[in-house]
Amino acid sequence: MIDTHCHLDACEPPDAELVARAREAGVTRIATVGTNGASIRRALSAADAHDGVVAIVGRHPHDATGFDAAGLEEIERAAAGPGARAIGETGLDYYRDHAPRADQRRAFEAQLELAGRLEMPAVIHTRAAEDDTFAVLREHARHVPAVILHCFSAPGRLDGCVEQGYFCSFAGNVTYPKATDLQRAARDVPAELLLVETDSPYLAPQPRRGRPNEPANVAHTARFIAELRGVSYEELERLVEANAARVLGW
Repeated sequence: MIDTHCHLDACEPPDAELVARAREAGVTRIATVGTNGASIRRALSAADAHDGVVAIVGRHPHDATGFDAAGLEEIERAAAGPGARAIGETGLDYYRDHAPRADQRRAFEAQLELAGRLEMPAVIHTRAAEDDTFAVLREHARHVPAVILHCFSAPGRLDGCVEQGYFCSFAGNVTYPKATDLQRAARDVPAELLLVETDSPYLAPQPRRGRPNEPANVAHTARFIAELRGVSYEELERLVEANAARVLGW
């Protein structure tokens, strides 16, 4: 199984401990996300230090205040590193509004243009901002080779996402009893667009709910989705591994 999105540097245990526990749980690869300058450096360091760990590098909308050309250059330099596999997470978050919306949008558009120029996938964060997020994607993601909707949260737009060929990555919240719309989306998304993630240390799946999340727990989410789709865990494992390899390039 693959954890396609986590934040190792935000988890309390050391990276080595998290990676070891993930391997014990059958997780063969982990994508850890850098969300600002310091976090990007930690993500690249983790990818360099641990086999099976890759980095996603970008500027989170929460950290978009004052985003400028220097910020974009920092991401581009990081993306040239051997451990980097995607640009992001980038997008819009109108729920927290930790950064001015104009700055969020400027950072989002610039990172999509960068992903297109570098021919790298873009990993998208959206919360309470679906209309603007998908409008920006339509305008600026035309040359991006793959779009990953991290922690998929737009079940009402699933048909449009599928039409655009966006990958839909499901986190532990799909396992929550009240998340019936997300569960239908996880059941119905075409096999070739399905990914799973933890978003560690956030959104622990139901069996671990209330505790900090970690990459090993992606197996709980994957088993839940396998049951939703009426397939074996082993079949889902092969599917997610193939999709992750295709989009993240290993």
